[in-house]
Amino acid sequence: MLVPETHPESESLLAICLFAAFADGDKSDDERTQIETLAAELGGGDVSAVSRRILMGRVSLDDAAAAVQSREGRMLGYEMARAVCEAGGSVSAAEQAFLNELRAKLALGESEAKTLDDEVDSVALVPLDAGEPAVAVADQSGMILRYAILNGALELLPETLATMAILPLQMKMVWRIGMAHGFELDRSSIKEFLATAGIGIGSQVVEGFARKLIGGFGKKLGGKLIGRIANEATGSAFSFASTYAIGHLAAKYYAGGRKLGAADLKAMYAPLNREAGQLHGKYLPEIRQRAGTLDTAGILNLVRGKTAV
Repeated sequence: MLVPETHPESESLLAICLFAAFADGDKSDDERTQIETLAAELGGGDVSAVSRRILMGRVSLDDAAAAVQSREGRMLGYEMARAVCEAGGSVSAAEQAFLNELRAKLALGESEAKTLDDEVDSVALVPLDAGEPAVAVADQSGMILRYAILNGALELLPETLATMAILPLQMKMVWRIGMAHGFELDRSSIKEFLATAGIGIGSQVVEGFARKLIGGFGKKLGGKLIGRIANEATGSAFSFASTYAIGHLAAKYYAGGRKLGAADLKAMYAPLNREAGQLHGKYLPEIRQRAGTLDTAGILNLVRGKTAV
């Protein structure tokens, strides 16, 4: 795959995201494999070479941090790392130690880091039951499609916030599906469901940032990550398909009383994901239209349940 032009700092920012993904040694084998596969397959040329060097231990966090020269880039690197570490809704002790080390290496003050922490928290830590109620079982398919279209639209936006919002929206969708079948869910139980199905939450966040970085995004100005619109054939299709597949897998899982095992869930997820990939082109006009209605305030309102999906 050809690599579009990248900002000079993009490869180092990608490296920081990958270091953040591996900061917690407690990740499942499935998720570690997904991240390693992502790193090995990213783009081509210089980007994939950097990824391989990271996996082989030839690039250090010191190297990556030192190569990020601009203040905007350093803040962006820390913000993305925080988002990767907080993908599951909390930051482990190992991840916090990594973030503290990263902050120092990026020469960010405590107040700057706290501001960025709060920005990520405002998306990642919104209560699952905020705003929207559970959905009737008969209406689940329509709701899942709306979430898939929304998340496909978020991938067309350049803001880091848009990428960070995808996972919380997926978790809110699963929460609503579980509630419809009589299950009181929290983030831990949803993470357990996703892990059992072999779906890595951290790897999804890393992949979303990576697509933006290798697609020509790399400066943060005025709170926005600016650059070309993400490649519709990759980012939008991926998030549409993963959201669609997760939703329908959750519907089957909770309708069956949470009795499906890991092998069953993994076997069911792949065809659902393929089905969704084939549907993306059909719904692309709606996805583009949805993207045109979204701004920072609108994204936050959706995550916080103040606006219906």
